Amino acid sequence: MRKRAQRNGIHVKTYTGSNAVLLAMNVPEERRKGLLGFAIEREQVSNGKRQWLQGMLHFPGVSREAGEPTSTNIAPIQRFRWSDYTVRAGEKYRYVVHAVYGTPDRLRLDQGPAILVHPQTLLSGKQIVHFNRAAAASQAFSRNFRDVDRAMEEARRAGTLAEYQLPPRALKWLSDGLLEQILAFLDRATDGTWALDIAIYEYELEAIAKAVEAAHQRGAKVRVVYHAKRGDKQTAINEDHLRGIPEELKRPRVTSHICHHKFIVLSRLGKEGVRRPVSVLCGSANFTENGVYRQANVVHILDRKEIATEYLTLFEQLFRGATPGETRRFITEHDPIDLRPPIFAGFSPRATPEDLQAFVSLIQSARRDVLFCTSFNLDDDVENALIGAPHDQILRYGLENTRSRITGFHADRTASFVATAMLREGLEGFLRESTRGQRGNILVHTKAILVDFTSENPIVISGSHNYSKAASQGNDENYLILRADPDVADAYGCELLRIYDHYRFRFRVMQPARARNGKPFALDPTDQWTEDYFHPGSLKSSDRERFCELPG
Repeated sequence: MRKRAQRNGIHVKTYTGSNAVLLAMNVPEERRKGLLGFAIEREQVSNGKRQWLQGMLHFPGVSREAGEPTSTNIAPIQRFRWSDYTVRAGEKYRYVVHAVYGTPDRLRLDQGPAILVHPQTLLSGKQIVHFNRAAAASQAFSRNFRDVDRAMEEARRAGTLAEYQLPPRALKWLSDGLLEQILAFLDRATDGTWALDIAIYEYELEAIAKAVEAAHQRGAKVRVVYHAKRGDKQTAINEDHLRGIPEELKRPRVTSHICHHKFIVLSRLGKEGVRRPVSVLCGSANFTENGVYRQANVVHILDRKEIATEYLTLFEQLFRGATPGETRRFITEHDPIDLRPPIFAGFSPRATPEDLQAFVSLIQSARRDVLFCTSFNLDDDVENALIGAPHDQILRYGLENTRSRITGFHADRTASFVATAMLREGLEGFLRESTRGQRGNILVHTKAILVDFTSENPIVISGSHNYSKAASQGNDENYLILRADPDVADAYGCELLRIYDHYRFRFRVMQPARARNGKPFALDPTDQWTEDYFHPGSLKSSDRERFCELPG
């Protein structure tokens, strides 16, 4: 739930996801003079623990250990929005935002409003949207697992890094509950009155395979459709991990393209074993170590009968052995694109690229902002829509992950930045050694587009679809289009900005000073940092105004 508050001329608006809170700040022109930034204080209500949020910059001349964050009451945030990625679903948090004035050696904190937020796993419409931390949290990983960092470096020097295994506690931190959501979904099939129907591209993670086998042993009616292609290595891996499921309960999806699905339908069994769909789990995460721990991914669960029914209808086509051509004709006839309902479930392959045309139409409908994370080369029309026209008024924050780099389009519309997808040291240096069997250095695997996030009528597009011609007309894919649901949009928006800000910050750190116009990579000791945020028509000004509008 979004909340607003103001005190002492300081305005704050919060956007709350399941494991993140975004705080947007604003002040009127008269409070801008002398403003050195914002300090944000957080109280965890359940135990009364209070702390200052932290940032990575400091004032010039202040020494500190490289890579160590600094509390915002000492080094204020010189932006008009900030995010807290250390919250837990189910807890309540109270934030107090202070405007900071004075001088770097003598700061004055003017207390602003307090806002109580409550991150929750279960969102509106009986939905769960859950993201892992993955490699996009590599800097935080190094701070939280210093001993693991040292062990990886020792293995590197000994030439044994490729054999090094991350300890379970580190893997659990990287998953951040994503694996647990998948396992909990499978565990809902408690006995023979339940059914699980799984369509999957990469079926490898032992924990998931064992949970599926356990459901089968409990009597749940389990069926699996898996990607299969003659001579394909992934097919052999899938079949090996499915060996605990009887042959009559699994079907190879033989295709010249990719069976790219990652969904599970949970059903109750009625009379004569008829399935009555209850829920569906979908998203971007393959059932692999890469998908759960390493790549940035989302699991989206909908306890909605009508949506689960659509997924089950498609599954039945795949399980009965429909050819890709038959599937294409079935989807084209029975799943026409309809952008009117609050939730639309779409599938591929299709005879025509009407799904791509719908994506373009939705992106071009933006009036305020577009956020996105995509994995591979996009369809030209989709990419052009995301980039937008030169000098339009839409804020654009996004990343596209290709084989060897992450390319981001930032808020000045036409400019882009490139950050190395994998650092050579720490967690990512380890992952660089652990990419056998995977194409490219894929760290951002989420495939999500969010239109007009800061409005009350946001649009979310999310699923397995890579927004490409192959995904539209060749691969087996699924996706959701969700409209006018700010709670779901907040979950996606907080995550997309987390990934974007991580790689954007990394890019800026890696830039030589000349590329920053000689400006030091540090806080401004004056209020000059606010100039762009109050320059009429500038993108930073639009960012400030759209994330937290002033009344009147």
